[in-house]
Amino acid sequence: MATISAALSISFLPPPTRRAASTTFSPRIIKRAARFWCCAEPPSPEQETPAPPSPPPSSLWGVSTSAWTAGVAGLGLLETGYLSYLKLTGSEAFCPVGGGGCGDVLDSDYSVVFGIPLPLVGMLAYGLVAALSLQENSEELLPGLDDLDIRLTLLLLATSLATASAYFLFILNTKFVGTSCVYCLSSAFISFTLFFIRIKDIGLARIQKFVGLQLAVAVIVALSLTNSYSSATTQLKGTDDFVLEPYKIEITAESTPFAISLAKHLHSIGAKMYGAFWCSHCNDQKQMFGREAMEVLDYVECFPNGAGKGKKMANECAATGLEGFPTWIINGKLLSGDKELSVLAEESGFVSEVPEQS
Repeated sequence: MATISAALSISFLPPPTRRAASTTFSPRIIKRAARFWCCAEPPSPEQETPAPPSPPPSSLWGVSTSAWTAGVAGLGLLETGYLSYLKLTGSEAFCPVGGGGCGDVLDSDYSVVFGIPLPLVGMLAYGLVAALSLQENSEELLPGLDDLDIRLTLLLLATSLATASAYFLFILNTKFVGTSCVYCLSSAFISFTLFFIRIKDIGLARIQKFVGLQLAVAVIVALSLTNSYSSATTQLKGTDDFVLEPYKIEITAESTPFAISLAKHLHSIGAKMYGAFWCSHCNDQKQMFGREAMEVLDYVECFPNGAGKGKKMANECAATGLEGFPTWIINGKLLSGDKELSVLAEESGFVSEVPEQS
């Protein structure tokens, strides 16, 4: 009875008292409870299942693609930084090849995108590529980005740079005919190099998943540049500061019979040559034809009132949509640059029994 009374009294005690009593009279329960609560604790980070290791980084000639990307982007950063300094300070560009061609391009309307100096945009883009590449190479510069985010962002940035470079190469070869720009070519080389490095990093097998996204980025970049340059014009360096009065250069070469016959044929089919008095390539084209042939040929001077501040291109030239000087329009086809007489003959369908003389 004493035992039963003691058990009943324990069962009706308040919770703290009952726990104390249980502790006093049931040491076996303590061990079980201790074992239970130990097993119920959440596992420590060391006990968690480790994540699968990320794939090894791609390499090129024994060097990781992230290191290659950072190094090449660093070169682009140095170049665009120098060009940004020239653009913002109005300093003269040092052009080791091509004379003053670098300055002509840097001071043209095509060196600004939506009011922002183009070299500055390039410097920011190369700087971002370099920072992301260092992040990919285990340098924690931009927290919160995982490996896939970085690789995809670098691929799209490289696609944008390559698209812009291809666009500017087209501008250089159409709007600046005969002009050499070593900085333009080196920047294009850097951009295309970055593009191929990132293609190597992703791999040809996986790159197919992102082709649509790359094409969308390329189209957006091309359309944006086209919209920005819709009203751009090609001008002589410094034409905003002075007026270049029109002048004539004497044609000293004598026309050959072939040149005279070709000029008559071009005149008969309505072909025209559009040029500018200050254009050296236009004068070279005139010398190819000679004095007598140029009197027959239909030549349109696009700056009859001079070039420079306050001077505009002739309406006929502006409406034609010229891409440089000289420009030929033969049978509705536009040909840019000075051409050999044999090329003009072929394009116009001219057949002559008189052989061309050099």
